[in-house]
Amino acid sequence: MSKPDPSLDTLLHFALDAAWQAGRVTLAHFQTGLVAERKADDSPVTIADRETEQILRRLITERWPEHSLIGEEYGHTEGARGSEGYTWVIDPIDGTKSYISGVPLYAVLLALVKDTEPVLGVMHFPGLNDMVYAARGRGCYWNGRPARVSNVSNLSEAVLLASDLNTFSLYNRQGAFQRLIDSTYIQRTWGDAYGYALVATGRAEVMLDPVMAIWDCGPLQVILEEAGGTFTDWQGTPTIFGGEAIATNGLLFDEVMAIVRDGK
Repeated sequence: MSKPDPSLDTLLHFALDAAWQAGRVTLAHFQTGLVAERKADDSPVTIADRETEQILRRLITERWPEHSLIGEEYGHTEGARGSEGYTWVIDPIDGTKSYISGVPLYAVLLALVKDTEPVLGVMHFPGLNDMVYAARGRGCYWNGRPARVSNVSNLSEAVLLASDLNTFSLYNRQGAFQRLIDSTYIQRTWGDAYGYALVATGRAEVMLDPVMAIWDCGPLQVILEEAGGTFTDWQGTPTIFGGEAIATNGLLFDEVMAIVRDGK
């Protein structure tokens, strides 16, 4: 007989504590002149990435041995007795380029997916002592306070964010990105998970990436949706499995999609 599903409140409390503990690991190496290696895709990885994912895997496996795991550094691991439908998605350090540069706009990302639906997500920014999190049907929170997207309803007044400038041309999205630049008020590269946190907490209106891995997206859909916004692929489909991402405050979703869909 399978065990009853734990409550989302129990799971979220665990996820918040696990992310906080993992964040302590990142801070032990932060701004210490840490040397990064290069992965096959030329992205950086450090001992901090590996140690942080290891502690998250250990905490999850000890507490929820029946759950599966997907992590950036150590791949997919099936639960001890099958997944029970639950899979934890781990990005130990999202924004490693910021991290190795000594910039605190990096995050520990942790999400729980039930079958194919994200049911909770945590974005912890250890260098900022910030935590943005949500569970399905329970709202979004920023350091314990309810978080909501902005009420900006005109794209000409919006803040547009991106992780970097080069990837849009690499993935044939430069035209759409330029049209959004031309249509918005402020444009900044406060990117990676931090950009999505800014949208969820009402400090920006649009954040987009032309390429995203599952561990980059894990907590973002549930957080944005519980905050009143949207998180979709570039076709407007709500998903963390699309390999790309656009977040909006909801009010600007249709206008952004019209621009993005209007050719490359």
